[in-house]
Amino acid sequence: MAVKMIKVHGSGNDFYLLDQTQFPEPLSDADLKQLAINICKRDGAGLYDGADGVLVVDKSEHSQVLGRMRVINADGTEASMCGNGLRTVARYLGTQNSQEAFKVQTMYADLKVQAVADLAENVPAFSAEISPVSFDAKTIGMHANNEAATIINEKIPALSADLKFSAVAVPNPHLIAFVDHDTLVGPELGRIGQWMNDGKNAIFPDGVNVSFVEVLGKNAIFVRTFERGVGFTNACGTAMSASSLMYVLLHQESTDFNQEIKVTNPGGMVKTVVHQGADEEYWMELIGNATFVRIVTLPVESALAADYSEASATETGEQAAYEDFVASLTTAK
Repeated sequence: MAVKMIKVHGSGNDFYLLDQTQFPEPLSDADLKQLAINICKRDGAGLYDGADGVLVVDKSEHSQVLGRMRVINADGTEASMCGNGLRTVARYLGTQNSQEAFKVQTMYADLKVQAVADLAENVPAFSAEISPVSFDAKTIGMHANNEAATIINEKIPALSADLKFSAVAVPNPHLIAFVDHDTLVGPELGRIGQWMNDGKNAIFPDGVNVSFVEVLGKNAIFVRTFERGVGFTNACGTAMSASSLMYVLLHQESTDFNQEIKVTNPGGMVKTVVHQGADEEYWMELIGNATFVRIVTLPVESALAADYSEASATETGEQAAYEDFVASLTTAK
């Protein structure tokens, strides 16, 4: 039995999109984990150029919801959400069903998505809702600073003597620090990110996404992320959303609610809008590309055995257009 997958990405955060409805019987969780571990490997060991994870698309039993998305990281663990991946799943489901605005089921919420104007020629874009938001230490899986209920712009001495961190779930857990440019590009993010995700630290025993954020100007930030289950990534949609939220909360001199924020990252650029609802409930819009790179076909048994000799691929041509778009951006130097 053959499996067809689409190599997709949002801001360079790349995945293989797998539609479970193509099979008479869906792949088991064990098979999905093994598939992700196999095909996502980099440096020629995976399928073509590897990936950050696998986006599993399936039918949803929820009313008024077009489909369901699951996110399997490159190491086989499952993430609760992925903002960059959600945009590509939205494009896939919208195309399959001829709809432009609908909801997609994720682990914790049914999220609104909508097609928006292309970012450039042949660079399709979608807007995705990022929610729910929580600062509660238990929800985030955090044990720090004498079991404080929240950590917002505070030092965590075990991590750094100088940096101040904020912890927030959106719903993936994130640890965010605003830094200068030298710190942004220096080794500290890798040190902290690796330690926070080694499975041994007592602060985040289940791991956490760690982001360093540089304020570039009014409504403009750069986000660099060490992603749980992945490592350094070109972009992390929930990290950019969480960073935008903390930017609005901590840097009112530079931004505010309901304003469009330009978020650049190593893989490109997205736009975000942070909203505040009743009772200080927050949610974000994440607006960016939803690029389909290539369509790949190979036998399921071969993929599960890490044998790619029978794989075939058809390029879409969209990647070249995206790279031209990225080249046109003014990013942090």
